[in-house]
Amino acid sequence: MNKADYNYPISLRKVQITDDFWKKEMELVRNEIIPYQWDALNDKVEGANPSFCMRNFKIAGKQNKERAEKGNSFKEPVYTFRGFEALPEDPDNLEDKFYGFVFQDSDFYKWVEAVAYSLTQHPDSELEKLADEAIDIVCAAQQEDGYLDTYYIINGKDKIFSNLRDHHELYCFGHLAEGAVAYYQATGKDKLLKATMRFADYINNYFGPEEGKCKGYPGHEIAEMALVRLYEVTGEEKYLNLSSFFVEERGQRPYYYDGEEHPDIKIEKGHENDLRYFYNQAHLPVREQKEATGHAVRAVYLYSGMADLARLKNDQSMYDACETLWDNIVNEKMYITGGIGGTHLGEAFSYPFDLPNDTAYAETCASIGLVFFARRMLQMKAVSKYADVMELALYNGILSGMALDGKSFFYVNPLESVPKACRLDERKWHVKPVRQKWFGCACCPPNLARLLSSIGSYAYTEKEDTLFVHLYMGSKVEKEIGGQTAVISVEGEFPWAGTVRVSACGCDSEFTIALRIPNWCRNYTVKGTDGATTEVKDGYLYVTKVWKEGESVELSFPMELRMLQADTRVREDIGKAAIMRGPIVYCLEEVDNGADLHLLQVAKDGAMEIVDRDIAGTKVKAVTVDGYRKAAAKNAGGGLYHEYEEAQKEAVKLQYVPYYTWANRGENEMQVWTVTE
Repeated sequence: MNKADYNYPISLRKVQITDDFWKKEMELVRNEIIPYQWDALNDKVEGANPSFCMRNFKIAGKQNKERAEKGNSFKEPVYTFRGFEALPEDPDNLEDKFYGFVFQDSDFYKWVEAVAYSLTQHPDSELEKLADEAIDIVCAAQQEDGYLDTYYIINGKDKIFSNLRDHHELYCFGHLAEGAVAYYQATGKDKLLKATMRFADYINNYFGPEEGKCKGYPGHEIAEMALVRLYEVTGEEKYLNLSSFFVEERGQRPYYYDGEEHPDIKIEKGHENDLRYFYNQAHLPVREQKEATGHAVRAVYLYSGMADLARLKNDQSMYDACETLWDNIVNEKMYITGGIGGTHLGEAFSYPFDLPNDTAYAETCASIGLVFFARRMLQMKAVSKYADVMELALYNGILSGMALDGKSFFYVNPLESVPKACRLDERKWHVKPVRQKWFGCACCPPNLARLLSSIGSYAYTEKEDTLFVHLYMGSKVEKEIGGQTAVISVEGEFPWAGTVRVSACGCDSEFTIALRIPNWCRNYTVKGTDGATTEVKDGYLYVTKVWKEGESVELSFPMELRMLQADTRVREDIGKAAIMRGPIVYCLEEVDNGADLHLLQVAKDGAMEIVDRDIAGTKVKAVTVDGYRKAAAKNAGGGLYHEYEEAQKEAVKLQYVPYYTWANRGENEMQVWTVTE
């Protein structure tokens, strides 16, 4: 590892996204998703599962006020520690108790983080006022000692941190920290940040390597990278050390979770050291983990925290562990869409090359976490393979999680869907053929909102004399160079056209712009580098020059149509092909190609054509490919099976649309991988 290679996300205050594609997504977040989610957090979306999120904060604040008025007397409530408190039969007659999942607080924290990022791109006094008022409600729930988790504040604090494996207190804290830092950086207001620091100090006094402190660690990771972010904005090294403790303690023997009261833990004598807790990535110390296992979201959140620590501590062995886990995910456990998590059992990674299409989990949050991990690896070393995966996940496995109008969402992102099977086959109940308004466990919609609102911090990173362009999107970026402010403009029409123009002005000093060469591009051309020093390194074209106003560098990345096949160890995709163009994965839908998509074949050497389409009001580049439809072979005798005979087939034009647009035209079949002729 070389600190000279390190680079850092550029402040969102210095990035303005002008891109037609991504600006539309960001405006959807601002105009549709943020207000919609606020209504959802307040249980005002008709027909959607109630959240109870803001209600829980209000109940906790009400209890605080009542205790203060009674001289801090505290009456212990009746405990209901089950992880989820269901809605009573009469929803209009709610008791003053906690409802929802143990992690319900985190939905607000993700919402306020999305609000913060949105405000950097589009100042909105009314939205900021709403967020300030919501923050007041949240801070009113905080205890005098700094503790802030409504599940335990309402149910009784004598049980805090008693179930780290399952009860998400440290997960909720992590999202609180992410939201508080983002809001402070966007607005300069520190009320939520100070509340976060008080809770962080409480946690720091409770956990740690010192004698007498708890040796536990989060069951659902995120606190690790959130504490790093809190450290970077406050300079308080204790937060960095606490993050390091949580990471290093993971998987140590004896297992911490064995000491908690979990009915599912039954350890026979002589088996105390057996590997367990794969689900929580706590089966081995992190430096010994070679394979991505368990709950996919938890895993990539942990790996993101590990990458942060590797960078800040210049820790080679931690970096090596991250690199090993990255390669395992990308080369053995990732869908062509950038989705991860092959099984609904535990929302988890499966074994290597087990990537079923119709039962895929591929949770939206998991792909978002993969993007977090990718950028952190990029911060240590600008190698294009990380940005390639980041781009793949963003345009496919993440955008598919939201309808084109921003009003409904997928939790699960399969690569094949038959609506009838989703309803009648228990193995596929997790797969929804249409997006849902909301979820009781609503982690994905607010996660989407916060990522899309902060997309500029993934497109660019910087170091002293270099701006790195990882994702191509129209934007203007301010960068300080030797006391001057350079304004870098990026123009293009990604993902539909591959020409990009980069220019800069406002600085008379030489500096470098490093431009990623996408892995899907076989050959590229560059113009306008006369008088510049250029170098291709690790998948980036480095252009160093004095950038004079009116000059530009133009890159052309031909977006050829590609027919791809999977590694033969992916059994589900043997004899099948997928279509890609640039960073976009394509799929077939019943609405374009008729029912029974499994009877279609794509011609290996058939003609492929790019066509303009309108999908639910969104202009896209679609693809037509020569193919065939097999006739249904029926036994004249009426039996289920009969002698093999070559099926009759007719030539057809297969109509492919971008995968992220599927299920926007009603319920219908979909598939990414299609049998080849």
